[in-house]
Amino acid sequence: MIRTNPGAGAVRMALVAALLLATVLLAAGRAPAAARGLAQGEECAADATASGGSPAAGAAAAASPAAAAEAAPPNVAFLPKDVENPYFVTAAGGAQEAADEIGGEFQQVGPAAASASEQVTYIQTLTQQGVDAIVVSANDPDALAPSLQEAMAQGISVVSYDSDVAPDARMAFVNQADSEEIGRSQVRIMGRLLSCEGEIAVLSAASTATNQNAWIGFMEDELTKPGYENLELVEVVYGDDDQQRSYDRTVELLTAYPDLAGIISPTTVGIGAAAQALEAEGRGGDVQLTGLGLPNELRAYVESGTIQEFALWNPIDLGYLAYYTAAALVDGTITGTAGETFEAGRLGSYTIGEGGEIVLGPPFVFTAENIGEFDF
Repeated sequence: MIRTNPGAGAVRMALVAALLLATVLLAAGRAPAAARGLAQGEECAADATASGGSPAAGAAAAASPAAAAEAAPPNVAFLPKDVENPYFVTAAGGAQEAADEIGGEFQQVGPAAASASEQVTYIQTLTQQGVDAIVVSANDPDALAPSLQEAMAQGISVVSYDSDVAPDARMAFVNQADSEEIGRSQVRIMGRLLSCEGEIAVLSAASTATNQNAWIGFMEDELTKPGYENLELVEVVYGDDDQQRSYDRTVELLTAYPDLAGIISPTTVGIGAAAQALEAEGRGGDVQLTGLGLPNELRAYVESGTIQEFALWNPIDLGYLAYYTAAALVDGTITGTAGETFEAGRLGSYTIGEGGEIVLGPPFVFTAENIGEFDF
């Protein structure tokens, strides 16, 4: 059930392959349910294990010719939403790893706080510098489009990652995971934690963030399925990926909804701030919290019981794949057309999907049982 509120507005690290194979992905519901949640493997909706979307595009069977070996090393600039967010700092480590393997250049520039207007200024500067490729995570998909289109007109390859831009303003989009599965899986986790009953809220990043809005759309759709009748979304609020603002929004939710049972925060800044607020307000473990976060940042909250389960992909791999994508565009291995394939180092072969989308792979869940085995 959905109720809307119109007024709310640098050490290289990689996951151990064997562990990834052993970890069952979110859709399988591996993580144990909370004490008041459902039994392991149960879901609110009968068809919860089927996202209804197309399979992820990673690990394609065929690879395109290795043109990169003969091309000049690429000069690739990453422009994240903000350069101080640990998520993007971690992703930059993966990009640097890829650059070292290829022999290319890498730099990361951007605003200290999420700002679309500042991103535009950086795009213009990078265009003037004549970099080979710009890899950007958009704070606003449309506001960045004119400057990115100008960059492409100057012969610069443009790749979006994490948060997409307007399709005509980039050549390829490296998506961290299937957007539908990310959104639906977070609702499934919350459903398990709450036995499919209670008031829940969403603490998002910016109201204009492409990825956040796509995930929330699938969350809302998931809640319309039979089995979720007693799980009510009371409000979506925005912390703008600012720690203090996200903290404040959490406290406001607790005040406005005394019976609030759960919060979903699909942003690494938001979930950490929400966990801190819940503990400060004495509601840790009482109000269930899940979303997308970094293991190193949330370890203490998992150990304290404030967070039972949360999800993420490996941001190191995201930055790594985004760099390889940019390099393949620069050397002409790919153009961004659906069906093209290319090699991405240790991650293997990838095939470009419709709309120029390249999917890293499905996310997985972190719990008290496995969080100690990860370091990023």
